[in-house]
Amino acid sequence: MEKELNQAIELRKNRNLIKSNKLLIKLVQDFPDAASINYQCAWSFDLLGEESKAVPYYERAIKLGLPSKELKGALLGLGSTYRSLGEYKKSETTFLKGIELFPDNKAIQTFYAMTLYNLNQHSCAMELLLNCLTDTTRDDELLGYKNAIDFYSNKLDEIWK
Repeated sequence: MEKELNQAIELRKNRNLIKSNKLLIKLVQDFPDAASINYQCAWSFDLLGEESKAVPYYERAIKLGLPSKELKGALLGLGSTYRSLGEYKKSETTFLKGIELFPDNKAIQTFYAMTLYNLNQHSCAMELLLNCLTDTTRDDELLGYKNAIDFYSNKLDEIWK
């Protein structure tokens, strides 16, 4: 099993996405309760642009239990997939679970901001993105305005006269 899984991951790295996907589907059939294989299979469908096929594999992988690093990726992948399918509430729920489990993960927060945008929560989306930006940037010019950006991040609709 491990050899075939590594082979599928290597195929993906080399952009042999269809071969990787076929191998992962076979592995899921042979090892349906292997969380990591389900996760990798979901990921392979996402890379092929077949998001709706990825969902059950992400859901099963998360339900079966994944190591922390893979769980981060699975929650981000599932939340993003739900969003791309227009299932914004499911996306929001998934990202909130990810943020609860991994509060410092800026990738999950950034993808969640996209879902907030789709839910017409534009102010919340902008606040989250601006905070992610100021928390992670190394750009000296931007950092020179960090305090101002942080201050205005949740006051974008206010007008001062």
